Order: sequence, then C-alpha cells, then structure tokens
Amino acid sequence: MLTRKQLELLDFIRTRMAAEGVPPSFDEMKEALDLRSKSGIHRLITALEERGFIRRLAHRARAIEIVKLPEAMEAPGFKPRVIEGDKRPAPRAALPIETVHALELPVMGRIAAGVPIEAIQEVSHHVAVPGSMLQGNGQHYALEVKGDSMIEAGINDGDIVVIREQSTAENGDIVVALVEDQEATLKRFRRRGNMIALEAANPDYETRLLADHQVKVQGRLVGLIRSY
Repeated sequence: MLTRKQLELLDFIRTRMAAEGVPPSFDEMKEALDLRSKSGIHRLITALEERGFIRRLAHRARAIEIVKLPEAMEAPGFKPRVIEGDKRPAPRAALPIETVHALELPVMGRIAAGVPIEAIQEVSHHVAVPGSMLQGNGQHYALEVKGDSMIEAGINDGDIVVIREQSTAENGDIVVALVEDQEATLKRFRRRGNMIALEAANPDYETRLLADHQVKVQGRLVGLIRSY
C-alpha cells in the first residue's frame, strides 16, 4: 500500500511522461510535491522502486520507467494534488516550455577512450537521446566510454557518446575506429597519405599510426550524454 505522497509522485511522473515523453527532474518533483529538499524525493522514489511500481535504469539521466500502477489511482475519490497542467503561476523570468522530441538509441556496450578494447557487437541497453542531437537520416547508436584518453575533448570515463553510423571521416572528426577488425576505440581521425593517425586528447597517450587497411571507420561522434 502506498502513502498519499507516494501516490502523488507516481501520478506526477505518469502525467509528465505522457505529456512530454520524459520523466520530470528531481527538482521538478520536489517543487510539485512542495517538499523542502530532494532527499524527500529520493526516499519516495526508493519506496516506489522497492514496491515494484517504477524502475530506475542505469547510465541514463532522469531514467525512470513506470512498471505498474496501483489500484488506488483508479479508485473513486482519489484526487492527487499534483495534476497535469498545474495552474500555479510561473516565475516572471520563466521561458515557455517546449516539448523535447526524444528517441531511444541502443547502447552497444563500451568503447575504449584509452587502450582499444574488443569490438562492440551487442546491445546492452537503450538510452533516450534528444532528436536535435541526431544528424540527417542515417542510423545512430550509443556507446559507454571507458578510459580517459579523450578528456581534453570533454569526453570523460562513463559518458555516453552518440555515434552516427558511417564509414568515412574528415580530418579532425572524432570517430569509432575498428582496428584490424578486432579492437574498437574512440579517437580523433587524421589521414596522412596512406596512413591513418588515431589521436588521443590526453598527452599521456601516444598517437597510433596505422596503415589505411588496418582501420575501418564505424561512425562519427555527434553528441554526448553525461550523468552526474
């Protein structure tokens, strides 16, 4: 059995996801339920998860999935304080809210931003990506970064990179490169005659210089998602 606050939070998450396609942030939940701190929201979220009503997904920002709804939410007389289209006046400096178009992309495992790891083959989970991050009509996928060789390009260990699938690259592009059909790595691409240079963005790592036939471009970096 859920408490009134738990029911209100679940209903708020449900209506927000139905309206915008993404769950609300913890700050929005705190304001909607009129709580003083986000710790109260953490407790409510944990309680809902422990009771099997929601599921939090790893490696995704604001990743909450509703698994089921309690019968109480359909019962006569249940009128949660939090409803879609809250009529409270917005702050004077508030900007209009625009609906964000988001798509689910497959996360194809981990990509090395350091020493190359085995080639990526299988989907590990999915991640919601703003449609504005995707380029053209090409196929896109996501990878979790492992290592710190691209930190000076703003790519940290644990980040999710969004990749546009393509087999060519321009000098300076950050690409997913398949080395000798066995190792996948995230590096900056440079062509030097018949050779390919895979450059790190960290002085602790050396540039790898490989023959043209040893490197296959698997995609180009078009976006990055970071969880805090």
